[in-house]
Amino acid sequence: MASAEFGQPVFDLNAMNREMLPDNNIDAELMIKHHAVPLFQRGNRLFVAISDPMNLGALDEFKFATGINTDAVMVEDHALSKLISELAERSGGFDADMGSLGADGEYDLEIGDGIVEEDDDIRDAADETPIVRFVNKVLLDAVKQGASDVHFEPYEKDYRVRFRTDGILHEVVKPPRNLAPRLAARLKVMSQMDISERRIPQDGRIQMKLSKKRAIDFRVNTLPTMYGEKIVLRILDPASAQMGIDALGYEEGQKTLFLEALQKPQGMILVTGPTGSGKTVSLYTGLGILNEPERNISTAEDPVEINMAGINQVLVNPKVGLNFAEALRSFLRQDPDVIMVGEIRDLETAEIGIKAAQTGHLVLSTVHTNSAAETVTRLLNMGVPAFNIAASVTLIIAQRLARRLCSQCAELETTVPEEALLEIGFTPEQLARAAIKRPVGCPQCKDGYKGRVGIYEVVKITKPIASAIMDGANSLELDRVAREAGFNDLRQSALRKCAEGLISLEEVSRVTTD
Repeated sequence: MASAEFGQPVFDLNAMNREMLPDNNIDAELMIKHHAVPLFQRGNRLFVAISDPMNLGALDEFKFATGINTDAVMVEDHALSKLISELAERSGGFDADMGSLGADGEYDLEIGDGIVEEDDDIRDAADETPIVRFVNKVLLDAVKQGASDVHFEPYEKDYRVRFRTDGILHEVVKPPRNLAPRLAARLKVMSQMDISERRIPQDGRIQMKLSKKRAIDFRVNTLPTMYGEKIVLRILDPASAQMGIDALGYEEGQKTLFLEALQKPQGMILVTGPTGSGKTVSLYTGLGILNEPERNISTAEDPVEINMAGINQVLVNPKVGLNFAEALRSFLRQDPDVIMVGEIRDLETAEIGIKAAQTGHLVLSTVHTNSAAETVTRLLNMGVPAFNIAASVTLIIAQRLARRLCSQCAELETTVPEEALLEIGFTPEQLARAAIKRPVGCPQCKDGYKGRVGIYEVVKITKPIASAIMDGANSLELDRVAREAGFNDLRQSALRKCAEGLISLEEVSRVTTD
C-alpha cells in the first residue's frame, strides 16, 4: 500500500465526527485547490488528510496559512472528495459535490460525434478531476432543477454560478475566484471551442446523455468581460417539444385558432415575444403536429435548438454565405410543404418567406416584438408592403411565460381589496367567480412557484384587421381592431389565468403591462 511505502498512517474518514474538525483551520479554497483537509491538531502539529502521498505541496500551504507544523494522514480519495464537498458547502465556498460525479462514468458529456472522457489529454487546466466533476455536477443539477439557463460569471473578487429557474435567476454556488480560468477552459473544451481564444465571443454546444433514450443539449456562449469570460449555457430539452399543445397553456379558443392555422395549406404563422418567452417550444409543437410522412418540412435555424426526426433542419452559417434568405431559396427548390425560419431579421428574409406563403407553402417563423399589432408594424418598418402582409400572414401569436403557482401550498388571496382588483383590469363578472391565489412556499416548490405556464395573445388576421393593415393603421389602431374582434391581449389572458388560480397577481404585473 502507498501508506506503508511512504510511512504515513491511514485514517478512516467515514468514522470521524465532522463536528470535531478544526473549523478555524478550514479554508474552502485551499481544500479544493490541494485536495486536502486539516483533520485535527495535537500540540503544535496539524494533521492534514491527503489521498496522494506525493501531495506535499498541500502540507506546505496549510503550514503557511496556519503557522502550524503539518503532518500527512492518508485517506481514501472518494471519502476525501465527499468530505471536501461537505465542508466547503458548510463554509459557503463551494456548493457542489465534486466527488459524486465523474469517477464512475454514469453521465457522458457528448460533443458532436465524440464523447469527452475525463482523461483526455487536451489541456491540463481543463481536465483536472475536481473541475470536471464540479462542472458535471452543476450541469446535472441544472437539469434536475428544471433550469433554462446556467450562468458562470467571473468578477473582480469573486465568482458565481446562477441558474434561471421558472424565468428567475438565483445564485446556486460561489466557487473560489482563482478557479475561473479552469472552469472556462473545461466548458470550452466540452463545447469544442478554441480554448486559447479569450478575446472574442464564441459559440458551442454540449450534449449530456442522461440515459440511452434521453439526452439534453446545452447551447454555450462565451463573452469576454473585464475579469474573465462569462459563459452562459442554454438548456435545450427535446422533450419540451413533445409535451403537446394542451400542456402549453393556450385557452380553448386560442388553441383552436392555432390548430386551424396549422392545417391550412399555405400562409404564414408568426410567433413573437422576448428571448426566453417560449417561442421555440411553440414553433416545435406546431412542427410536431405537422410532422407526418406525407409532408416535406424544412427549417433554417440559428442555432438548431431541438433535434426532431423527420424534419430537415439547416444550421445557418453567415460566414460562408448561408443565411436565412439563402436557406429559404434552397428550400423552395426542394418542393417543401412546410418551412420554418428561426427568425425574420431583415427585409430579404421577410420577402422570401412571404412569397413562399403566397405560393402554396405553410411558413412558420418568429419576430422579436412585444405584441401582435407591433409585429405588423415591425414588418412594415422593414419595408414589406402592407398588401403582402395582409395577404400572407394568417396568424400572429404573442407570448410570455409566467411562473405557475404551486398546487400544494398556494392560498386564496384575501388582502387585496376589490377596488384594486378592478383597477388592475379584472371585470366584476370575473371577480364574482375568481379564485385568486398567492404564493406561500413549501418543500415541493421554490418560493411558492413550480413550473411555468404560457400567456398568449392569438390574433387571426381577419378581413377587418387586413383592411386596417392595408389602410396603414399603426400598432395602437391595430390593437383596437383586434380587441373589437374579440381577441384577448396578453394582459387579459394573464388576468384570466390569475382568476383561475394558476398564476399570482405579482406574475400578472411582472410579465404584462396595462
